[in-house]
Amino acid sequence: MNTDPIADYLTRIRNANSAGHKVVVIPSSNVKKEMTKILFDQGYILSYKFEEDSVQGTIKIALKYDSFTKDPVIKKLDRISKPGLRKYSRSENLPRVLNGLGIAIVSTSKGLMTGKKAKQSNIGGEILCYVH
Repeated sequence: MNTDPIADYLTRIRNANSAGHKVVVIPSSNVKKEMTKILFDQGYILSYKFEEDSVQGTIKIALKYDSFTKDPVIKKLDRISKPGLRKYSRSENLPRVLNGLGIAIVSTSKGLMTGKKAKQSNIGGEILCYVH
């Protein structure tokens, strides 16, 4: 049993990126699906596909690499709020990641969204991770 499925999700993407894989397969959950949609909308991944083949289902993510240098687009994935120490923030205190070059994924009462969108909507929440 996995105690922190979000950390597992981030680690699988991080490991596939560093190994140079084109596709990574991750066990599915609603939070992971929403995080995948955010990563796609922000341009960090090439594409994704939700497959309902087993009881849990899987997410297939096509990773994105720079066309010239072959470096991964996702440079760093940092888990912020952990099961042992949750990190919450009010809307006015939501952080800017790398001075606006990265994103923070925030779990709010209106669902998962980027830190920038949460700040515009004036909603605070739990800071799940930083992507840059």
